[in-house]
Amino acid sequence: MKRLTEWGFSREAWWQGKKGEYWVLVQAVLLLGLLVLPTGRLPGLELSPPGLYGLWAIALLCALGAAVFLGKGLMDLGQSLTPLPYPREDGQLVQTGVYSIVRHPIYSGVIFAVLAIALYRLSWTHLAATLVFFLFFNAKAAQEEAWLAEKYSDYVDYKTRVKRLIPWLY
Repeated sequence: MKRLTEWGFSREAWWQGKKGEYWVLVQAVLLLGLLVLPTGRLPGLELSPPGLYGLWAIALLCALGAAVFLGKGLMDLGQSLTPLPYPREDGQLVQTGVYSIVRHPIYSGVIFAVLAIALYRLSWTHLAATLVFFLFFNAKAAQEEAWLAEKYSDYVDYKTRVKRLIPWLY
């Protein structure tokens, strides 16, 4: 319970959603849904080994990127880490490490992980899930950025220099 309090959760206010608790709830539902999502193969899509291996290589690169974004994002955030999109009272704006490449590397890591699964399994259902995760994390990041801009005066400058979810693109 102490860790939840440190992250900004409280017994009194969680149901009001003032710090983005509903975003965390929806995120948990999406992640749990991913565990039971069936693989939907496109009818008639059969790749020969060279093409299949190439696609698996791309999936591996996405998985490695996901691991780097997730791991380094968690480490670089340090004491400012919270699952809530609302910034911690004692938090600091992190702009170094992986945060100098993308503003929300943990969200990016999840998106790239789902994409890696989709490519490895050749699954249209997982490809659709990648789009759902992208749209969800884009909306969650927008809310988080509004709160970050209120708290940190240099956040607007940071936003102009670093892309939101996909390094160098978006």
